[in-house]
Amino acid sequence: MTRGRTAGPATTHPSIATGASRAMPRSAVRYSVLAFLFIITAINYGDRATLGIAGSSISHDLGLSPVAMGYVFSAFGWAYVINQVPGGWLLDRFGSIRVYGVSLFAWSVCTLCIAGMGHVPHAIAFPVLFILWAGLGLVEAPTFPANSRIVSSWFPTAERGLATSIFNSAQYVVVAFFAPLMGWITQAFGWEYIFAVMGIAGVVLAGIWLLRMRPPATHPAVNAAELAFIRAGGALVDIDDRAMRVRRPLTWRQVRFMLTDRTLVGVYGGQYCITAILYFFLTWFPLYLHQSRGLSLTQTGLAASVPALCGLAGAIAGGALSDMLLRSGRSENIARKTPYVVGMAIASTICLCNFVHSAWVIVLIMSFAFFGKGVAAIGWAVISDIAPREAPGLAAGIFNGIGNIAGIVTPIVIGYIVAITKSYDGALVFVAAHCGVAILLYLFVVGKIRRLSLPE
Repeated sequence: MTRGRTAGPATTHPSIATGASRAMPRSAVRYSVLAFLFIITAINYGDRATLGIAGSSISHDLGLSPVAMGYVFSAFGWAYVINQVPGGWLLDRFGSIRVYGVSLFAWSVCTLCIAGMGHVPHAIAFPVLFILWAGLGLVEAPTFPANSRIVSSWFPTAERGLATSIFNSAQYVVVAFFAPLMGWITQAFGWEYIFAVMGIAGVVLAGIWLLRMRPPATHPAVNAAELAFIRAGGALVDIDDRAMRVRRPLTWRQVRFMLTDRTLVGVYGGQYCITAILYFFLTWFPLYLHQSRGLSLTQTGLAASVPALCGLAGAIAGGALSDMLLRSGRSENIARKTPYVVGMAIASTICLCNFVHSAWVIVLIMSFAFFGKGVAAIGWAVISDIAPREAPGLAAGIFNGIGNIAGIVTPIVIGYIVAITKSYDGALVFVAAHCGVAILLYLFVVGKIRRLSLPE
């Protein structure tokens, strides 16, 4: 096949419906599926946040040093990145519903096991906690590739930008709302309870998911009008059919294509850059406010939640803008790249904090920058649009794996910058530089946004 050509029949705009879809009101099951994805993703990020929130109490109760806790914290990231590609392959091989449900159940069991760490002897507390936290990262790995795959199968192209922005916005909800709630539970009842609550919630959700979730073509609540609408709009409704799953290993030529195609490489690099910005906010931003700008711990907690809310607003705005451009007749190229480039340009204003002295003006600038990061969080829609239909899970796994390498690299590099320069100024320039690189990638490396085909 020709490299980079659109696979299969041309996508029809979803407003062009079939006779069946005009004859009856469309069901709207895809929105309940999206709500389910949002809830599961919030649980996913909430589980990741638990150790950070309860870390001080856990280290005290289990006798773990700061160095030991540092190794435990890093265990999740390494395991999560390592399992991205295998997780994507599993999704393509066994289908999104089964793999996602098993993954959700498995990570919830890991979370429940951590709730019982108070009964583990101190002599083995470190290796046990390390293994459980690494296990959590390992089994959470398929989450975002599964989200991408499911959105590709349930949503037409013209609704996919907002849909991906909504499930991706769960990260901001966790920072703004879950974290304070889990902090209160820890203080009121003990750290074991937040792991128990999150674990039980995940097990219940896994059961509901496996019992109720079906592909669009076989879902009992989806009527013919909705199925025709999403199919006409470019949704991969048959993605989990047996005939569509990968039954034989990809050839080396196909693997090389997935790793070297210009558009895919540009999108992978863009995801790395935007994830670097996210991890600055998740790791060093509170310390920056406290150490460099003199905010108290209470003020830091309040101030750190403001950019998260702005990021949430930006994510919804970016997805809505992208879909609006598509519905107005703009190409996928314009509709997907515009929010990304504009958002990253806004995010680059983070370096203006180096010229401001008021802590609250800095919070305002950071909020504006994080709003831009949210607007640019359109990458999951892009990978859903361009991934070869033969291996969407694998493409999403590579995309997410490369992106999350930034979660390992960025905190370390910023730590060295701060240690060497005794200032955060260089760290903010480092973060802003990622915005510039991302813009260049989307303008000059990423080709036309259209579904790619694997070579034979």
